[in-house]
Amino acid sequence: MDFKLKVAEIFAAMEDELSVDEALSLIEIPPSQDMGDYAVPCFKFAKKYRKSPAVISAEIAEKIGSVDVFEKIESAGPYVNFFVDKTHFAERILKEAYVQKENYGSTNIGQGKNVIVEFSSPNIAKPFHIGHIRTTIIGNSIYKIYKYLGYNTITINHLGDYGTQFGMLISAYKKWGTPEIVEAIEKNPIQELLKLYVQYNQEIETHPEYQDEARYWFKELENGNEEAKRLWTWFREVSLKEFNRVYDMLNIKFDSYAGESFYSDKMPAVLEELKEKNLLKDSEGAKIVELQEYGLTDAVIQKRDGSTLYVTRDIAAAMYRKKTYDFYKNIYVVGAPQKLHFDQWRKIIELMGHEWAEDCIHVMFGTVSLEDGVLSTRKGRVVFLEDVLNKAIEKTMEIINERNSGLENKEEVAKQVGIGAVIFQELFNNRIKDYTFSWEKTLSFEGETGPYVQYTYARTCSLLRKGEMEISDDVDFSILTDKEAFNVIKKLEGFRASVVGAHDKYEPFFITRYIVGLAQEFNRFYHECPIVVDDIEVKKARLLLTKAVNTVLKKGMELLGMETPEKM
Repeated sequence: MDFKLKVAEIFAAMEDELSVDEALSLIEIPPSQDMGDYAVPCFKFAKKYRKSPAVISAEIAEKIGSVDVFEKIESAGPYVNFFVDKTHFAERILKEAYVQKENYGSTNIGQGKNVIVEFSSPNIAKPFHIGHIRTTIIGNSIYKIYKYLGYNTITINHLGDYGTQFGMLISAYKKWGTPEIVEAIEKNPIQELLKLYVQYNQEIETHPEYQDEARYWFKELENGNEEAKRLWTWFREVSLKEFNRVYDMLNIKFDSYAGESFYSDKMPAVLEELKEKNLLKDSEGAKIVELQEYGLTDAVIQKRDGSTLYVTRDIAAAMYRKKTYDFYKNIYVVGAPQKLHFDQWRKIIELMGHEWAEDCIHVMFGTVSLEDGVLSTRKGRVVFLEDVLNKAIEKTMEIINERNSGLENKEEVAKQVGIGAVIFQELFNNRIKDYTFSWEKTLSFEGETGPYVQYTYARTCSLLRKGEMEISDDVDFSILTDKEAFNVIKKLEGFRASVVGAHDKYEPFFITRYIVGLAQEFNRFYHECPIVVDDIEVKKARLLLTKAVNTVLKKGMELLGMETPEKM
């Protein structure tokens, strides 16, 4: 039984003009357990009955009377408060969690629907730096959430492997690519290619003609020049090798690495369709689509020299994806500064007559900065994401050596906790907020942190081992009606809502905040109610509750992309 739904059905039966869905939307969760488990405000009915909400509440509560799954239903001011039967409630939630195991909290709302999640998408031959952490971790979590809810989910890493920066690199390599440089690039690709990129940008200040040379070499790459293609392929291969090392640390895999270059041969068809639909206009030798009447700046589709831009390639990519995957949603996890770009190409697709333009979703996020300043690839001021992850592992190992030096597999645990701490901090706030990365906050074992949740999970594993009995849902559920146990059970009931909320809003932090709350409630229960006790019936009931918490914490962390050490 869904108790909230039961409340809605009772209320809808009282009010002829109120549907069950409308009643559901009215229901509130009171701030204190003394005020009930569900509350329905009666302000909405004051005009209809021409009475005060408090009087209406009292009349409705009296009319409802008693219902067997609720201990009591009473009026309190303008609210009708429902108190669930705690034994009945505990049985329903814990049996469901026991039977469904790791599927508790999932639904099949995505069955038969294809969803693409594009995320990470670093630029080839540029550092995979701390600035990429947001798209990579948010995107991976959204992918996992959608997959958990039954969608056929496809992950795409839309690599930045095309554009004028490759003209710069090709030109730089042709100018300064000595055998020593080649050897250095093979050993340390990204750092050495970054040096070439930074040097070239510095040289442009005194040699403006280098900018034209970069454009020339990118155009040659588009035209299929063998030398340009050979160098570009090399840059791409050595870069991907570096990137995959970071993805392996984060346990992230992609179904496709089709980047911008993949769509280079699909651009002529886009240009032709835009032309056929009279959307292309000439502007000083370039081709544009006029968008000012829609409150947007005009979009340049083709430069004067015939080369294409991001917007052209993204239109081609979206059309290819619709044709290939017939997506229900095409989700792009890309920073807020790209909002105009997404608004432009989505409007262009709409103007081309493709109704599925509205299914292309831009999931925006704010920026991450470091406590000691901002990032700039062009100036060479970057912090590599791999270095951040390695430093998190090192700092965690220091903490383990201080607190539990005899821990088994401590290198593996340090990796799980260190990287998990970084992921958790990244997903703890609303994604649109800017935030400053803090080592102290990330690696704290206290309060609302990843290590705190992992530690609580490890505690449940320890209790289940110490219990030394097979967990069963054949228990006396009345044992679990005390305040501490009931608060944990109420929290467990909310897991599905947190997952669906994360799905609806593309917000993993619904789950992050949820599992922190669950860990806090369980720790209160653990401190007040001994679990591995001599009384077999009490022990069985409390271990069943512990098992449910264990299962939900594990699944919650998995949906965020975290690992779950069983000992800490």
